[in-house]
Amino acid sequence: MTKKARINTDIIIIGGGLIGPALALALTRPGLRVVIVDRVAAQRRAEPDFDGRAYAIAFGSSRLLRALGVWPAVEEKAQEIRDIHVDEGITGGVPLLHFDPRELDEGRVGWIVEDRWLRGALLAALDDAEGVTQFAPVEVAGVEYDSTGATVRLVDGPMLNAPLVVACDGRQSPVAEAAGIRRLRWGYAQTGLVNAISHELSHDGRAHQSFFPGGPFAVLPLPGNRSSLVWSERAAEADRLQALDDDAFTAEIAARIGPRLGRIELAGRRWAYPLDLTLAERYVAPRLALAGDAAHGIHPIAGQGLNIGLRDVAALAEVLVESARIGEDIGAVNVLERYQRWRRFDATALALGMDALNRLFSNDNPVMKLARDTGLSAVNRIGGLRRAFMLEAAGVEGNVPRLLRGQAL
Repeated sequence: MTKKARINTDIIIIGGGLIGPALALALTRPGLRVVIVDRVAAQRRAEPDFDGRAYAIAFGSSRLLRALGVWPAVEEKAQEIRDIHVDEGITGGVPLLHFDPRELDEGRVGWIVEDRWLRGALLAALDDAEGVTQFAPVEVAGVEYDSTGATVRLVDGPMLNAPLVVACDGRQSPVAEAAGIRRLRWGYAQTGLVNAISHELSHDGRAHQSFFPGGPFAVLPLPGNRSSLVWSERAAEADRLQALDDDAFTAEIAARIGPRLGRIELAGRRWAYPLDLTLAERYVAPRLALAGDAAHGIHPIAGQGLNIGLRDVAALAEVLVESARIGEDIGAVNVLERYQRWRRFDATALALGMDALNRLFSNDNPVMKLARDTGLSAVNRIGGLRRAFMLEAAGVEGNVPRLLRGQAL
């Protein structure tokens, strides 16, 4: 195909991480045509080596993945969350807050899934899907919009034409910025540390979140005697930790976990990235919609970032498929605003809630400590509140799109 060739399609998705492929699958199964572009080759994105990264997959998100035909390939490699334990500082005592998924009608709140298995399953499903064309690795040279559609110009690639572009290109979203969509953002002066450990004793499917003055420290169960750590620390302390050799770094982890997992060892790579909050002022513009981190990048304190993005996928796909079926212009602002009304308030409220939680717990002020410990203990004692928190985390509360209910579009 020559550089000047043109491809006409229904929707162009820019970004091939996790949200872009999930959205492409959701749209093509009902018959829409999709082109997905990414700057990284699919083979590189699907590398199977274990690197320590993992995600919390809420119960509702698992329904969406099942509806897309992806979950069967993921479930056998996922670790069910059987218990959630929240405490202050060194763990092992009576939790301030304890969630038991068996209290819910579904009996489940979610799973922990390694990045390599989820990403690989999505990309494999894309390869088998009808109606999907992929371009990667490729750079986007620019996007132009008019009253009838959008044109995406690729560096050393064809011109792509469609009624709608969906930006799934991350927290900085060059596509949104070029379209004039402003962002609210602020940093936390914290760094996220991510890695995995193997350990002597079983985790029994328990997700453990401890709060230290520098930030939350989450130990998330993986299959076997392994766990994924998602650790927020003040930037200067994180720099010190990252400079340690593996043995000293492991000792720091052991000091925070305590003895409950026995002897531990590092498994996979060590990752570090700055933590911030970023919210797009709008999720839509003429011929453009934002989804995933392009719309909202949140603190990882409750592991909800990917799940919020999958809720975007479910809502946007439902709006677009229903619009196409009745002959509407799927790129028109009045159509796209249905998606924005559905998702913007919920995602913003959750993002700001995670921001407030991080600020409440990432300090050692004795007054704040008393208030938060008292509040958590109250939630723990009131069954209705406890179940409400779990239902929200499971992604099955509120105006839930059909895909999150496990229903096909």
